[in-house]
Amino acid sequence: MTTDPAVFQTVAAVIADGRGQVLLVRKRGTSAFMQPGGKREPGEAALQTLARELHEELGVTLREGSARLLGVFEDRAVNEPGRRVRAEVYCVAIEGEPLPRAEIEELLWLDLAQPFARPVAPLSAGHVLPAYRQARAGQR
Repeated sequence: MTTDPAVFQTVAAVIADGRGQVLLVRKRGTSAFMQPGGKREPGEAALQTLARELHEELGVTLREGSARLLGVFEDRAVNEPGRRVRAEVYCVAIEGEPLPRAEIEELLWLDLAQPFARPVAPLSAGHVLPAYRQARAGQR
């Protein structure tokens, strides 16, 4: 983990539906969509953070044993000028129907085969979604 105060650590999820669309969220007061997830609480393991954040933000349960590490990615933080975000990203399965809760204002199921019709955060657009596309292509 970094000690650079300009870089904050998060844990994020790639959640796909049966049609190959990926769930993105937009926080209240922001314009860009991103992977659901969030910052760790002291003493929390990555998957504990992810389970907590998915429940708080979307009202869903992380399916036990489903998490597969996609990678660790870093880019500029879209909602915090002058800062960077480093995310440990997992492909996961969930139980329940995602609904916007807590600070989440809007959900978007993004078709990866289409150009982005809505603003997507740099970390998602430039790193997470391309890595997921590549991983998915390797599974075929």
